[in-house]
Amino acid sequence: MKPVDQAVLAQLFTEARTHNVWQDKHVDDALLKQIYEAMKFGPTAANSSPARIVFVKSAEQKARLVECVSAGNVDKTRSAPVTAIVAFDNAFHDQLPKLFPHADARAWYAGNEEKIARDALMNSSLQGAYFILAARALGLDCGPMGGFDAAKINAAFFPDGKWSVNFLINLGYGEADKLYPRLPRLSFDEACKIV
Repeated sequence: MKPVDQAVLAQLFTEARTHNVWQDKHVDDALLKQIYEAMKFGPTAANSSPARIVFVKSAEQKARLVECVSAGNVDKTRSAPVTAIVAFDNAFHDQLPKLFPHADARAWYAGNEEKIARDALMNSSLQGAYFILAARALGLDCGPMGGFDAAKINAAFFPDGKWSVNFLINLGYGEADKLYPRLPRLSFDEACKIV
């Protein structure tokens, strides 16, 4: 592999921002499918791919979702063209015979609820990050959020208990002139060690 152009890095990282105010601009379902088709290739442990995504677009479903988010997230969620509920499959390991056929990876998880829960959360979080990068690469802005009542979202959207929410991502075309100033980041020396 060779390094990507600096403009790509800028679009994905250095110039990309978390958006809270959205243009009234439609996001086509075909674009949502493109995001998934790109992000699904990001690595997960044993190719487990536990993330499950619900794209909330309709006014009726948005109203249900807004009832579950914290007060500071209501307006941004209501106005975003799409909100992705990034969830995980609580029985993701049942797909391992298909996804990791060269070993009995399902047996690594069967009956071990603690390992299932830990790896479902870890790997769906990775997939959520891939989702953000794929969305940015395809020209969308993102507003990931953690301010919500998980029990309410699970009851409203996953009442059968098969999936559980991890976090939310508002999607669309952000209003660049309404961005907050960029917050600082830790330097390499503050956050990293080479040993």
